[in-house]
Amino acid sequence: MTERKDPPTEPGVPGPHGEPSNPDRSLTPRKFYKAEQEAAFSDASPQHTPQTRHPAYKLAFRDTDFLLREDLRPVRFQLELLKAETMLEEAGVGSTLVIYGSARIPSPEEADLLKDATETDDRQAKTVEKLIEKAKFYTEARKLAFLASSAAVIEDGKRQFVVTSGGGPSIMEAANRGAQDAGAESIGLNIVLPHEQAPNEYVTPRLSFQFHYFALRKMHFLLRARAVAVFPGGFGTFDEFFELLTLIQTGKMKPIPILLFGKDFWTRVVNFEALAEEGVISAKDLKLFRIVETADEAWDRVTRFYQLP
Repeated sequence: MTERKDPPTEPGVPGPHGEPSNPDRSLTPRKFYKAEQEAAFSDASPQHTPQTRHPAYKLAFRDTDFLLREDLRPVRFQLELLKAETMLEEAGVGSTLVIYGSARIPSPEEADLLKDATETDDRQAKTVEKLIEKAKFYTEARKLAFLASSAAVIEDGKRQFVVTSGGGPSIMEAANRGAQDAGAESIGLNIVLPHEQAPNEYVTPRLSFQFHYFALRKMHFLLRARAVAVFPGGFGTFDEFFELLTLIQTGKMKPIPILLFGKDFWTRVVNFEALAEEGVISAKDLKLFRIVETADEAWDRVTRFYQLP
């Protein structure tokens, strides 16, 4: 076995073959500069000629106009996939508990304020009354997130059942708030919309992500999901819920606990039994999810599914 030793080179003195002084003769360090180093070299170079001032001369990875071109969509897809995936891996997130739900259901505090609103017609008053009734789900979402975060499950050195929401208001806010109540980090997967949209204040800043593509956002919801709680919601919640059902029903994804909160709501807005009776789904497909009412019931199902202590 031969131990390799680098020959000494005095500073400022060329090597035996005329190479620069103090060359890096080690075998392990990388020989190419990192992207941020190359960017610094570019910034330091003269920028006073027509050639260097033209956008064509920009480094491709720093040229936002180039990256936003229509034909660069595949690259943007890959960036949206890689950014969140890389940062969640670095944060030690092993698996997640995903909480879907409406962006309109008020918190109990907001519900009290809505009760005092009197300047509405009968139809609006009925809608407001329905939303006020659903404030209990904000409480249950917050409690479920607290239970999962307090469990502090660690496996293979990574955190499990890290609470994940869409990062917005209402049920999403309740999820991130419950994790914060337990002193735990939580994830927010926000989406760019034409109207103003911002993450709620309870999302952990380093785990707050913004997406351009709904498809990539939904993929990240499920890549690490080991349980999903679905609270009453609208089109977005239904989209996320039914895509999850489809993935499991078709065998593209292994079964995980899917917990629907609120029997009165779900049996009223979706007639699952009728779908089976019509033959468009199998009777066994009705077992892909469970309807629950409380956070305790939901978390109990998760712990029994995974045989957690």
